[in-house]
Amino acid sequence: MTAAIAAGRRYLPRGYADFARQLLIWFGFLAAYQAARGVADRDPTRAFENGWRVIDLEQRLTGLRELTFQGWTQSSHFLAELVSWTYWNSEFTVIGITLLWVYLRRNSAFTRFRNTILLANVLGLIGYVLLPTAPPRFFTSVGFSDTLGQLGGLNHGSGLVELASNPYAAMPSLHAADALIVGVVLASVTRRWPLKILWLLWPVWVWFAVMATGNHFWLDVLAGVMLGALALLIVYRKPIHSFIAR
Repeated sequence: MTAAIAAGRRYLPRGYADFARQLLIWFGFLAAYQAARGVADRDPTRAFENGWRVIDLEQRLTGLRELTFQGWTQSSHFLAELVSWTYWNSEFTVIGITLLWVYLRRNSAFTRFRNTILLANVLGLIGYVLLPTAPPRFFTSVGFSDTLGQLGGLNHGSGLVELASNPYAAMPSLHAADALIVGVVLASVTRRWPLKILWLLWPVWVWFAVMATGNHFWLDVLAGVMLGALALLIVYRKPIHSFIAR
């Protein structure tokens, strides 16, 4: 027991009680968020109508660039698996690990990092309620396909995935928003420039991956980027470029 207490004092910046409180906040939020997201809006008709509107607008603006991305990734098994891994892990796995690292190693930056993620996801849930949107993978007649690999036996038909997700929550892309937040904050708290550059590239890679796997339109990604930037601005009260200069 004495050894455990000593380890807690050594490795946990604020002790066991604060660490337990942070776990309760985070996992409590995840449970409430997944429950709310799952029941926010499961009206397929409305979601598909909004999806067709997104397709029509994109065709008017730049064309469906996502189809090009899917073509690139499907030409390489390695790349197809890599974007699938990114899609499955860029949310809970990467966010969870980076939150833990910041808590343990850059504790002074933790609270605002956590709050920014929470704020972006709450605002995103409001977007799902107001604008349920079917993702590209449902529009096979246009040429899209569900290209996610079977990593760990997971796919969109898995019971765990169906239980925890809302299939019509494409707009805005929280993958895009959260990747931006993680990339910007981690770039600001790491001390080596190679790592800063890698973290700044992370959101760009995630944006590509969610489009290449047929899970988001580029307009979804754009909305997610704007959402992430807004959350950063609200919590930190400074523009994104000021992080990079640190």
